[in-house]
Formats: sequence, structure tokens, C-alpha cells
Amino acid sequence: MRVKSIITFSLISSFFLFSLISIWKILSTLQGIELKTLNFNFYFLSGIIISIISIFLSEKLKKLFKVILLASVFVLVDYFINSSLPIWHYIGTFLILLFFVNKLFNYNKKHFSYDFSAQIIFFDFLTLFGIIFFSFVILFPFYLMLVTSFKTQALLLINPLDFSVDLTQDIKILFKSYIVVFTEYNFGKYMLNSSIVSVGTVIITLLLGIPAAYAVARLNFFGKHFLSTSILIIYMFPAIVLVIPLYTVFSQLGLRNSVFGLLIIYTATTLPVAIYMLQGYFKSIPKELEEAGIMDGQNWFGIIVKIILPLSLPAIASVALYVFMIAWNEFLFSLMFLDSPSSFTLSRAIQFLNVGAETPRQYLMAGSVVVTLPILFIFVYFEKYLVSGLTSGSVKG
Repeated sequence: MRVKSIITFSLISSFFLFSLISIWKILSTLQGIELKTLNFNFYFLSGIIISIISIFLSEKLKKLFKVILLASVFVLVDYFINSSLPIWHYIGTFLILLFFVNKLFNYNKKHFSYDFSAQIIFFDFLTLFGIIFFSFVILFPFYLMLVTSFKTQALLLINPLDFSVDLTQDIKILFKSYIVVFTEYNFGKYMLNSSIVSVGTVIITLLLGIPAAYAVARLNFFGKHFLSTSILIIYMFPAIVLVIPLYTVFSQLGLRNSVFGLLIIYTATTLPVAIYMLQGYFKSIPKELEEAGIMDGQNWFGIIVKIILPLSLPAIASVALYVFMIAWNEFLFSLMFLDSPSSFTLSRAIQFLNVGAETPRQYLMAGSVVVTLPILFIFVYFEKYLVSGLTSGSVKG
């Protein structure tokens, strides 16, 4: 193996480990950890040692075992050097090490049989650094929201920068904010309203969008080309431009301040993109299957129900998820059209609580968690359908 390649690899990788750990340690000072207690030389030397060990570690061992082993050893040594640090600090360090060591094992002994390009290694680890750094930037507000929801007003006043949670306290105290938002602030009713609006929008959009998308994809009629190319023209106009005339019309029709009115608006705004997404997928389905259905005596309705729908479940699932996320998180129309608290959706309820300065911050954060978690769980579970549905139909054949 080339010594030059090994040295280049170990120095660059240890530099990025040093950068990641140093940023994490400096951020830890927000919790009151003194910066002088952190031995930064140890982190740089540890990066070199871990990088070299990863090269010569037996390839017979499973990658997951090697990653956990090296990360654990590093954290244990860090613990013996700085044993006064809180447990959450070592957990964060361990997670950073998992990402880093996993990247190290992408390089085996074969890579070091020739001179490695320093640029390849540098940009490879720079990508890892960017992923971890920007993931932290994105995820930290959610973490702060979750932690704040578990605190009491006294703890927030004593130390606003305390990002830890005392899990040893009584469960009623720990979840007090959530109990309050459901009992005193009626979030159960708001969640029911949001569910009705979101699910209703999905059902109506699919009932109208599927036959419309099939017509655009398969049938020949006057204005088909214009319709298929201008179907998303509604998205050229900002929602704030549409909300004022819609507000006037819906007020005259008596549809304002009602869930039914929101269903009409949300369906109108999500239907074009649903048709656009579905028509691309329908075009990718071979026409021979539909011709075979016609030979068997099926009409157009039977073809859609018995042939098109079963073959289009990934695309339909992705459209349903996309529409549900829009309806669940939408705020502008709910703000303008809903005045009575009994008809509020969750996003409108959060704004309503935030208007009063007397509402404690932990209750606002608990309400925000209630808004976020359902859509987060749904997205994580159906994410594979969303990706496959968005990419399906992009290549015809």
C-alpha cells in the first residue's frame, strides 16, 4: 500500500472529524460547559488514529460492528478525559462518530494500492461535513421545539438556553404542556377539524383528479393540448392575490368560516398539480392493456377502476400524501376564512394562541409538536410512495 495515500487520507479525514467535533463542543458551551475543559488536540489525533485503524481493521468483520466499535471506543476515551460532561453531550458525539466512521469504511485496502487524489478525498469528506452540518441546522429548531414543550415556565425563566430534558420527573409534569393544550385549549377539536379538511381534500381531489388526468392522458378532445400545457397556470399566481377575491365571493355565498368552504378552496388549489402528476403516470401505462380490456367488454369506467387504478397505486399514494400535507399545513386561507374557534384548524389555532402574549411558550411549542408529528409520521411511512410516484412516468416505456 502507498504510504502517501494513507497519510493523505488520515490527515484529511481527521481534519473533518476535528471540525465536526469542535463545532459540537463549541455549541455545547451554550449549556454552560467551559471551553477550556475541552482538549481539541485529542480530537485531531484521535481522527488520525481512527482513520489508520479503519484501513487495517479486518474486512471479515461486519461493517456495522466496526462502525459501532470505533465510535464507542472514541466516546469512552472522551468520557474518561472529560467525565464531568452531561450524558446528552456524549450521545451527540457518538452520533457524529457514527456518520464519520461509516464514511471511513467506504475506503478499503484496495484504494491505497495507488496514489489517492487528495481532491477526491477532500470533497468526499466535505460532502459528509455538509450533510451533518445542514442536517443540524434543519433539525435543531425541531429539537428545540420538542424540548421546550417538556419544560415548565419556571425552568424557561431560570435558564432559557437549557436544551436538555429531565426525564426523571413525574410523567404528568413532563407532559403537562400537552395535557393543557388538549384540555384547556381544545386542541382535540382542532385536530379533528384538520383531519376532516385534509382527508376530505384528498378524497375529493382524487375523485376529480383521476378521471381528469386519464382524459388528458388518453382521450382526444378539443383543447386537449392547451389544457395539458396550462394545467398548472394557477400556480403562477401567489395565494395572497387569490385570497381577497375568494374572501369576497365566499362571504357573499355564506361559505366563509366553515370547513366546507376550506374543502372547496383546498381542492381547487391541489387539483391542478394532482392532474399533472397523474397524467404523466397514466401515459406510461401501455395502451395494449386498455385495448385488451375493451376486447373483454369493459367500458371506460371499468378500464379506469380495474386496470388503471391497480397499476397506478404508487402515483395515487404520492398524490394523496402531497395533497394531505398541503391541506394539513396550509395557513393563509385558514387565517382569512376562519373566525370562530370552533372551526379552527391546527395551524390557525397556533396563530390564535400566539396572538395573546399571556400564552406560555411551552404551550405554543406543545401545540406546534401536535401539528408536526402526525404529518411527520405519515411522511416517513409513505415516503417511498412519494419518491416512486414523483419519478414514475418521467421515462415512458
